[in-house]
Amino acid sequence: MKKPLIILTGPTAVGKTKLSIALAKAVNGEIISADSMQVYQYMDIGSAKIKKEEMQGVPHYLIDVLKPEEEFHVVRFQEMAKQAMKEIYAKGKIPILTGGTGFYIQAVVKDIDFSENTEKSEIRSHLEKLAKEHGSEYLHQKLLEVDPDSAKKIHANNVKRVIRALEYYELTGEKISLHNEREAAKESPYCYAYFVLNDLREKLYQRIDARVDEMLKEGLIQEVEKLSKMGYTRNLVSMQGLGYKEILAYLEGECSLEEAIYILKRDTRHFAKRQITWFKREPDVIWVNKPEFGYEDEKILDYMLENCEKRGIIHGRNDEYVPKAGN
Repeated sequence: MKKPLIILTGPTAVGKTKLSIALAKAVNGEIISADSMQVYQYMDIGSAKIKKEEMQGVPHYLIDVLKPEEEFHVVRFQEMAKQAMKEIYAKGKIPILTGGTGFYIQAVVKDIDFSENTEKSEIRSHLEKLAKEHGSEYLHQKLLEVDPDSAKKIHANNVKRVIRALEYYELTGEKISLHNEREAAKESPYCYAYFVLNDLREKLYQRIDARVDEMLKEGLIQEVEKLSKMGYTRNLVSMQGLGYKEILAYLEGECSLEEAIYILKRDTRHFAKRQITWFKREPDVIWVNKPEFGYEDEKILDYMLENCEKRGIIHGRNDEYVPKAGN
């Protein structure tokens, strides 16, 4: 039988964290973070990392496990997430994949095979050099010429994925978009429910702006200053994360604090929009639109549990919970 898996995702600042805790308690689950920033130590405020007291005793995986200089990409995420799932299943519990990085989630749900050409090639080194010399737009244009579908899906600023797509094309002669389509069409090895929490666009944008203001109150500038003093510079992938690159630009005198905050809020809104676009393309997702539930967390949780029961992921709830699939 297929093993059970629950996914709770959605755009940044939509309110996934609180709901994920309630869900984990209701299904006897443990949480795996599908976030490309919360994996890093010392990067707490800018990544909106869950605090220990917010976890309410629910075990979390892939949070605070890497140093900012360590490489973290989809292949590494997939390996670490699978290991975490193995540990969770061994306890007779259900893994709940929570976070907003859609590509990471897809890699686990569809068990995408990245084994081909994961070793660093000379081509990759050459492309990295081109990126440094000519900038991200130059590389993105190259990708547009050979694989327009990938170029549409991958933002020019996501240099790592642009390089990966070009490298794959150079090494195999095949567009990575075709490879990804094949992999994404595979049947999942899990019995899963894939929830996308969403809100009205204007409400979401208000929450994003309020979250940025809260981060600044909590000491985001001091956090970035500290990282900078520790020797972490903008050439690290981790320091290119939202909240870090903007404040670094301010600290290095490239813009005023007011401009940095404006850019951070604007770019976070754009990021949320891209996340929603990604999830709309994913098949078999269950949209959970908060206004339809009157913003009542209990009703939202009830709806999610009903869907988990329908799909045979759980049998009952709380103390009566018995895993149905895959034990």
